[in-house]
Amino acid sequence: KVFIIYHNIPSSFHNIPSMIIVADSGATKTDWLFCDNTDNGPATTGRDIMSVKTHGINTATMSSDAILPIVDDLVAKAGTDVADKVESIFFYGAGCISEQQTAPLGKILGEKFRNIRHLEIESDMAGAAKALFGDGKGVTAILGTGSNSCLWENGRIVRNILPGGFILGDEGSGACLGKMFLADYFKDLVPERIREKANRIFDISYQDAVMKIYKGDTPSRYLASFARFIVENKSDEYAAELIERNIRNFIERSLARYGETRVGVVGSLGFACREELAAIGSEYGLEFVKFLASPIESLTDYHLAKYNNSEIAPYIG
Repeated sequence: KVFIIYHNIPSSFHNIPSMIIVADSGATKTDWLFCDNTDNGPATTGRDIMSVKTHGINTATMSSDAILPIVDDLVAKAGTDVADKVESIFFYGAGCISEQQTAPLGKILGEKFRNIRHLEIESDMAGAAKALFGDGKGVTAILGTGSNSCLWENGRIVRNILPGGFILGDEGSGACLGKMFLADYFKDLVPERIREKANRIFDISYQDAVMKIYKGDTPSRYLASFARFIVENKSDEYAAELIERNIRNFIERSLARYGETRVGVVGSLGFACREELAAIGSEYGLEFVKFLASPIESLTDYHLAKYNNSEIAPYIG
């Protein structure tokens, strides 16, 4: 679903010489791509672009007071001269699942970017799908700190198997991989060779882990902090088995249930494990056709193509 707040909507977007922003936000960071839409061609081949990174925005869990300083940081990094040229914003983020949850972010963006005419706020799932398949068809998977998936067809999500979060699900994610590792660590199931490596990098204590997971502000991020270590040691039999089990759980409980064989993946963990995903997926009849560490550049190309073809409407319900 697309949640839109709009100001001074023109009757057509055909002649807008605007600067647009495309944003992709996860639990950890937000990528904001500023693009001057005054010439033709894809965003990644010579167009004037400014890329800004800020903290992540989750509209389902963050208040206006928490979102405001992040947007202020964005404007400060971009500069007010640039911000005043922005006419359209396309924001894709975690937690963008209802109008009530996205309204605070929309209000803040509308106030900070004073000349915007068009603002769309949509889920990170939709953003990943557009980056991978445009308006086509395929199964989209997000594999980063958390995980999610959907069946995408004709520019919309037609089925979404709920991820469940790091407690009830998130199979395939960095948080799930980290949870598997810590569970083994505290039960003395991690081989000594891997345990020694981990102890040189992390200060792991049972009490600290319990506090961060059950009472901390960012438990998924804490758990996912161990995922990179596991992936970097995937030549070790133990680490490889953890990764394989994590992937198989994701495929069996989500990807293989959509009835579609073409799969695309967005996210840092999915990109790092692309060989394992492709090999294991083939056992289930799945073809992994595309891997993107980040969707932001493909998303920008998608929206510029819409502009150049005059397909951006002033309102999408």
